[in-house]
Amino acid sequence: METLRRIVGDRHVLTRSSELLVYENDALPGYHKRPSLVVLPGTADEVVAVVRALYAAGRQWVARGAGTGLSGGALADDVVLLGLHRLKKIISVDPIARLAVVEPGVVNANLTKAATPFGLHYAPDPSSQTACTIGGNVAENAGGPHCLKYGVTLNHVHAATVVLPDGEIVKLAVPADHEAALDLMGAFVGSEGCFGVALDVTVRLTPNPEGIRTMLADFSSMDDAAHATSAIIAAGILPAALELMDDATIAAVEASVYAAGYPTDCAAVLLVEVDGPECGLDDDAAAIAALCRECGARDVRTARDATDRARLWQGRKKAFGAMGRVASHLAVQDAVVPRTRLAPILARISAIGTKYGVHVCNVFHAGDGNLHPNVPYNADDPDENARVHSAMKEIMELCIAEGGTISGEHGVGFDKLPYMEKLFPGDSLDAMCRLRDAFDPLRRANPGKVVPSHACREWISAPGFEA
Repeated sequence: METLRRIVGDRHVLTRSSELLVYENDALPGYHKRPSLVVLPGTADEVVAVVRALYAAGRQWVARGAGTGLSGGALADDVVLLGLHRLKKIISVDPIARLAVVEPGVVNANLTKAATPFGLHYAPDPSSQTACTIGGNVAENAGGPHCLKYGVTLNHVHAATVVLPDGEIVKLAVPADHEAALDLMGAFVGSEGCFGVALDVTVRLTPNPEGIRTMLADFSSMDDAAHATSAIIAAGILPAALELMDDATIAAVEASVYAAGYPTDCAAVLLVEVDGPECGLDDDAAAIAALCRECGARDVRTARDATDRARLWQGRKKAFGAMGRVASHLAVQDAVVPRTRLAPILARISAIGTKYGVHVCNVFHAGDGNLHPNVPYNADDPDENARVHSAMKEIMELCIAEGGTISGEHGVGFDKLPYMEKLFPGDSLDAMCRLRDAFDPLRRANPGKVVPSHACREWISAPGFEA
């Protein structure tokens, strides 16, 4: 500990119970794990020195950004927590190359603010973008509503400087020739902090679209809204975003400070956005409106101006926060299913909620089938807590059985470990262990996450491993 204090200063090593309490959970409040201590470096050099000191001492650690994750991925269970939120410099913005170099603690939305004067923005836009950081986005391969058209974090990362768990500094970059080189950058993005720490990240910036049309369609049934989603994509239209919210979510939003003017007497709304050159944009918007009406939409309206558009998006982006008024805790899931199966799967999810006596709220990326079933509940009530987790388990198993997967953007972390062996055969888990071994053979970084520990038994018994 004294070595860490010398590196970062006394005030940036936290050991008191009251200080550690802040870091016991991420944005998924149902899990609590207390770190042994928290160290908060303020520069890249300090990060490297801390990692090397921890390696020399045989200590395990967990990297953490803003703590907005939703899978328990940044929980440190009696190991050192390495907080990176002080590294918040935007090192450079190159409007010609359309690249920016940032430290891992840069807040997602702040990067777009820095790029705006150049007519550019950073496309990945998680709902937590006003708080989440680029380092965390890289760790989880974060998405957001606009990933339907623009892709997830992986599609926008060009390079990174990384310190490996043994303290070695490496430069990773997307290979120019994908046939000739291993894409280690692609392996690092989405590795959930298990491969090391990004000291800086070079990201691609996207030109602002010439025009944007944002529409809200409301439906008298979830089934109609789900069918409208498939109809839009089947028509050959690729919206920038295609989001679905059910009546429970709408009620929570409209009763909160984030009220967006959604109709409260409908069963579901679709928030649809198209962007690009002005020429042809109105035709796409008209076609989407017609398809929604054909599928049973009661009304379709288009945002009048930028203020109206921002208000419509506020309701969607802040939906999770609005649910904080409903109950003390919120169970959040993140599964991806075939888009054409949305309607029957949503009906089954509703039935599962009824079976366990819990209220499932759906708000999700309908365009790519990325579901977010949420259940507000009281985790201090043992019976309710058990029913909620039973419902979530059945929902996840349903999504797997329907040909889906267990995460679209939140990651596996701690929360989804039980489903890894249901989704992946042993040889696939074995390959994941071998890849992790290439970066961190002694399992120093983010122990106990992503792959069930018994699946990596061969490696965790490696010489020199210290739990």
